[in-house]
Amino acid sequence: MAQPDVRQAAGSGDGEDESGPHDRMARLPGMPSQVSRARQLVTSALGRDHPFYDDVVLLTSELATNAVLHTRSGCDGSFTVTVTSSDALVRVHVSDAGSEGPPCVCRTGAQATGGRGLPLVEALSHRWGFVREGGATTVWFELVHSAVPAEVAV
Repeated sequence: MAQPDVRQAAGSGDGEDESGPHDRMARLPGMPSQVSRARQLVTSALGRDHPFYDDVVLLTSELATNAVLHTRSGCDGSFTVTVTSSDALVRVHVSDAGSEGPPCVCRTGAQATGGRGLPLVEALSHRWGFVREGGATTVWFELVHSAVPAEVAV
Protein backbone atom coordinates (compact mmCIF):
# COMPACT_ATOMS: atom_id res chain seq x y z
CA MET A 1 0.00 0.00 0.00
CA ALA A 2 1.31 3.43 -0.90
CA GLN A 3 2.19 5.72 1.98
CA PRO A 4 0.18 8.95 2.19
CA ASP A 5 1.82 12.12 0.99
CA VAL A 6 1.73 14.37 4.09
CA ARG A 7 2.90 17.98 3.81
CA GLN A 8 2.68 21.30 5.54
CA ALA A 9 -0.27 23.21 4.13
CA ALA A 10 0.62 26.32 2.17
CA GLY A 11 -2.42 28.47 2.83
CA SER A 12 -6.13 27.96 2.54
CA GLY A 13 -6.28 28.02 -1.23
CA ASP A 14 -8.78 30.88 -1.40
CA GLY A 15 -6.39 33.81 -1.40
CA GLU A 16 -6.29 34.12 2.39
CA ASP A 17 -3.09 33.02 4.09
CA GLU A 18 -4.21 31.96 7.53
CA SER A 19 -1.81 29.03 7.83
CA GLY A 20 -0.42 28.18 11.20
CA PRO A 21 2.64 26.16 12.15
CA HIS A 22 0.64 22.94 12.59
CA ASP A 23 -1.33 22.95 9.31
CA ARG A 24 -1.27 19.68 7.41
CA MET A 25 -2.17 18.22 4.04
CA ALA A 26 -2.24 14.56 2.97
CA ARG A 27 -3.02 12.80 -0.29
CA LEU A 28 -4.54 9.44 0.66
CA PRO A 29 -5.51 6.37 -1.36
CA GLY A 30 -9.28 6.17 -1.93
CA MET A 31 -9.79 3.24 0.44
CA PRO A 32 -12.03 3.00 3.53
CA SER A 33 -8.98 2.28 5.71
CA GLN A 34 -7.66 5.75 4.90
CA VAL A 35 -10.51 7.55 6.69
CA SER A 36 -8.67 6.87 9.96
CA ARG A 37 -5.58 8.45 8.38
CA ALA A 38 -7.64 11.60 7.72
CA ARG A 39 -8.58 11.65 11.42
CA GLN A 40 -4.91 11.24 12.36
CA LEU A 41 -4.11 14.25 10.20
CA VAL A 42 -6.53 16.34 12.29
CA THR A 43 -4.83 15.13 15.46
CA SER A 44 -1.44 16.06 14.02
CA ALA A 45 -2.62 19.52 12.99
CA LEU A 46 -4.71 20.48 16.01
CA GLY A 47 -3.85 18.23 18.94
CA ARG A 48 -6.44 16.57 21.13
CA ASP A 49 -6.72 19.60 23.44
CA HIS A 50 -7.99 21.93 20.70
CA PRO A 51 -11.51 23.20 21.54
CA PHE A 52 -12.86 22.08 18.13
CA TYR A 53 -10.99 18.77 18.04
CA ASP A 54 -14.00 16.43 18.38
CA ASP A 55 -16.14 18.29 15.83
CA VAL A 56 -13.28 18.60 13.33
CA VAL A 57 -12.46 14.89 13.62
CA LEU A 58 -16.13 13.93 13.12
CA LEU A 59 -16.70 16.22 10.15
CA THR A 60 -13.39 15.31 8.49
CA SER A 61 -14.27 11.64 8.89
CA GLU A 62 -17.64 12.22 7.24
CA LEU A 63 -16.12 14.06 4.27
CA ALA A 64 -13.34 11.49 3.83
CA THR A 65 -15.91 8.69 3.92
CA ASN A 66 -17.98 10.49 1.29
CA ALA A 67 -14.89 10.87 -0.91
CA VAL A 68 -14.21 7.13 -0.73
CA LEU A 69 -17.80 5.88 -1.06
CA HIS A 70 -19.43 8.37 -3.42
CA THR A 71 -16.73 9.58 -5.82
CA ARG A 72 -14.24 8.26 -8.34
CA SER A 73 -11.61 8.52 -5.59
CA GLY A 74 -12.95 5.22 -4.23
CA CYS A 75 -12.23 3.48 -7.54
CA ASP A 76 -8.44 3.15 -7.25
CA GLY A 77 -8.10 6.92 -6.92
CA SER A 78 -7.07 9.20 -4.10
CA PHE A 79 -8.36 12.13 -2.10
CA THR A 80 -6.64 15.03 -0.38
CA VAL A 81 -7.32 16.37 3.11
CA THR A 82 -6.06 19.80 4.15
CA VAL A 83 -6.37 21.08 7.73
CA THR A 84 -5.64 24.78 8.22
CA SER A 85 -5.85 26.50 11.59
CA SER A 86 -5.29 29.95 12.96
CA ASP A 87 -6.28 31.87 16.06
CA ALA A 88 -9.54 32.74 14.30
CA LEU A 89 -10.68 29.47 12.71
CA VAL A 90 -10.14 25.89 11.65
CA ARG A 91 -10.76 25.08 8.00
CA VAL A 92 -10.75 21.61 6.41
CA HIS A 93 -10.85 20.84 2.69
CA VAL A 94 -11.43 17.34 1.30
CA SER A 95 -10.77 17.14 -2.43
CA ASP A 96 -11.78 14.06 -4.41
CA ALA A 97 -11.85 12.82 -7.99
CA GLY A 98 -15.43 13.95 -8.52
CA SER A 99 -18.71 12.17 -9.16
CA GLU A 100 -21.70 12.29 -11.47
CA GLY A 101 -23.53 14.93 -9.42
CA PRO A 102 -22.76 17.53 -6.76
CA PRO A 103 -22.69 16.72 -3.04
CA CYS A 104 -26.21 16.45 -1.66
CA VAL A 105 -27.51 17.45 1.75
CA CYS A 106 -30.18 14.81 1.47
CA ARG A 107 -32.56 14.22 4.33
CA THR A 108 -32.85 10.54 5.23
CA GLY A 109 -35.37 8.57 7.20
CA ALA A 110 -34.84 7.50 10.79
CA GLN A 111 -34.04 3.91 9.75
CA ALA A 112 -31.49 4.84 7.06
CA THR A 113 -27.93 3.67 7.66
CA GLY A 114 -26.32 6.51 5.70
CA GLY A 115 -26.91 9.97 4.35
CA ARG A 116 -26.12 11.96 7.48
CA GLY A 117 -22.63 13.22 6.62
CA LEU A 118 -23.39 16.53 4.95
CA PRO A 119 -26.33 17.31 7.25
CA LEU A 120 -23.83 16.92 10.14
CA VAL A 121 -21.39 19.25 8.37
CA GLU A 122 -24.22 21.74 7.86
CA ALA A 123 -25.33 21.51 11.50
CA LEU A 124 -21.94 21.66 13.23
CA SER A 125 -19.86 23.98 11.06
CA HIS A 126 -20.08 27.76 10.95
CA ARG A 127 -19.68 27.75 7.17
CA TRP A 128 -19.28 25.06 4.55
CA GLY A 129 -19.51 24.62 0.83
CA PHE A 130 -18.12 22.85 -2.19
CA VAL A 131 -16.38 23.65 -5.46
CA ARG A 132 -16.57 21.47 -8.56
CA GLU A 133 -13.99 22.15 -11.23
CA GLY A 134 -11.92 20.14 -13.64
CA GLY A 135 -13.86 16.98 -12.80
CA ALA A 136 -12.89 17.18 -9.12
CA THR A 137 -14.89 18.23 -6.07
CA THR A 138 -13.63 19.98 -2.95
CA VAL A 139 -15.91 20.09 0.07
CA TRP A 140 -14.82 22.40 2.88
CA PHE A 141 -15.99 23.53 6.30
CA GLU A 142 -14.94 26.10 8.88
CA LEU A 143 -15.31 26.29 12.62
CA VAL A 144 -14.79 29.82 13.93
CA HIS A 145 -13.43 30.80 17.33
CA SER A 146 -15.79 33.34 18.82
CA ALA A 147 -15.10 35.22 22.00
CA VAL A 148 -17.97 35.10 24.48
CA PRO A 149 -18.26 38.22 26.65
CA ALA A 150 -17.52 37.43 30.31
CA GLU A 151 -20.98 38.54 31.42
CA VAL A 152 -22.55 35.98 29.04
CA ALA A 153 -20.31 33.05 29.92
CA VAL A 154 -21.94 30.42 32.07
